This record gives sequence, C-alpha cells and structure tokens, in this order.
Amino acid sequence: MKNKIFNTSESLAPLAIRVMLGLVVFPHGAQKLLGWFGGYGFSGTMGFFTDTIGLPWLVGFLVIILESIGAFALISGFATRIVAVCYLILALGIVFTSHIQHGFFMNWFGNQQGEGYEYFILWIGMAVSLIITGAGKYSIDGKFISKNASA
Repeated sequence: MKNKIFNTSESLAPLAIRVMLGLVVFPHGAQKLLGWFGGYGFSGTMGFFTDTIGLPWLVGFLVIILESIGAFALISGFATRIVAVCYLILALGIVFTSHIQHGFFMNWFGNQQGEGYEYFILWIGMAVSLIITGAGKYSIDGKFISKNASA
C-alpha cells in the first residue's frame, strides 16, 4: 500500500504541476492561517467558517491546514497523492458551495455577484494529474520510496 501512495516517476512534469499548484494555493492558506495578503488570520477565518458559513469547526480547521501546510507538503513532494486527493475534495466542495451559482467564468469585469468556477477546474485537473502520476522528480516521496526499496 505504501508503494502505491508514494511511488512516483522521475518525470519533471509532476514536479512542475505540484510546485505551481502549491504556490497558487499557499497564499490562500496564508490569508486564512496567518492573516497575510489581506486575510483575517486563523481566528477571523474560523469565525467566518463556523458562524457565517456554518461549517463544522473541524472542517474549517482542515481547510486552513490543507491550504497552508498542505501547500508546503505538495511543493516538497511529501505525501503528494494524499494531499492531491484532499485538494480535489476541497476544490469540489468550494465549487459546489460557493461558485457554481455564478457560472463558469471568473468575475473579470465586476458584473457578477461572485466568482465563477473556472479557476477550480484547473485546480481539480492538476490534483487529478498528481493523483495519477505521483510527485515526480525532486520529491520527498521519491526519496522515501528509494530508501525503503533498497532496505
């Protein structure tokens, strides 16, 4: 089972996908966890998630951790398939709870009530690709399997 989760090729393509996805998601996590980039920080975000949206505390906490610490795990190539599955679930949840009603396109011209879901289609595609391929070259997953395979 461990080999199926952590096994990966030496391809550069998954490296590019995981680094780009991690770099795009991390600022959103930093807003939620640390209050960076104009965010509300942990307390403000948890209050919004639990009081305004009505999410259970655990779900709100997991979203914050996944978008912040999970982004670092993804960039480093640690538990890539697990993080990618979580990102897939998270993106689907975001689309169906907050964006589907606004249509496909992002709110480029400010004439919609909210943002469409096109961004999340890309996020989902990248996550699915990582679930299929694994972390790729220069990943902790690859080093972990290499060390255990020779032991």
